[in-house]
Amino acid sequence: MLAPNYTCQTLTRSHPEPACLPPKQINNLLHRRHLLATTAFTISFNFNLSLKTPTVSEPVAGASGLFLMPPPRLINRYYLVRSGESEFESKGVINTNPVTKTSVDNGLSDRGKKQSVRAAFDLKEMGACDNNCWIWPAITQRAYQTAEIIASVNSITRSYIVPEYSFLDARGLGAYEGKTLESVSQYNLCVMVVQIYASDSISTKIKPPPIDDGTPNESVADVFVRVTQLMSILETQYAGDTVVIVSPDSDNLSILHAGLVGLDLRRHRDLSFAPGEVRYVDTNDIPTYKIPPSALYKCSKLPNCN
Repeated sequence: MLAPNYTCQTLTRSHPEPACLPPKQINNLLHRRHLLATTAFTISFNFNLSLKTPTVSEPVAGASGLFLMPPPRLINRYYLVRSGESEFESKGVINTNPVTKTSVDNGLSDRGKKQSVRAAFDLKEMGACDNNCWIWPAITQRAYQTAEIIASVNSITRSYIVPEYSFLDARGLGAYEGKTLESVSQYNLCVMVVQIYASDSISTKIKPPPIDDGTPNESVADVFVRVTQLMSILETQYAGDTVVIVSPDSDNLSILHAGLVGLDLRRHRDLSFAPGEVRYVDTNDIPTYKIPPSALYKCSKLPNCN
């Protein structure tokens, strides 16, 4: 009987293999080696090429996600609205703790509902939502209720109401939280408010006294960071749209408006909003300069105006 016709090859010592293999197995082995060698060469070539090829990237200053205050331009049209008066406000209670922002007492009072209806018709007269609009309210009860009234009067569907969960929270007033006309005299409550804004006019970094119940004690600079983040989102999410921003308090809007028009943030109180007030953002509209008690208001780099 004849032995099978095996092909025998001499192999190098560095790659020991059986001395004799059938022709079919040899072909398979050579094929596998060829594939491995080709793959390794391709990976090596591409890796080297990627290291040598210069990467073309957009300059950081031109990136669309970078929002500066004051902005060189605005892609969208903006209307700023302070919500109507809340139940807390009608009772003279200072309430800025985010934990209670969705409570019933943070909803609109009877007067607040009328103020919100007036705001909705003001927007209608201004033609804000003639070609549709996005409504961005704080999740705070009174702000969201105001947004719903605005949407109803201007025939905007609920799908265009986008609740904002943190960037539009009312400014945290720390140890002043919960103060009422019953717990302190009306005079002392007014003194507290005056002290807050007197501090704002001195420095954007002065905070109200702290408290340990979870209420933030925010400076003007703290609020400025939040509203700048909000604008960065809006300017990158929409293009050529109308956005109605609804805030539960005045400070969010006055600080935002000051930043947009390039006003010294220590003067944000000059742009304060009454409950239910509506304002169109015109970057060319800078308030008349008023000399402060210190006779100094020089600022070139917001928010560092100290």
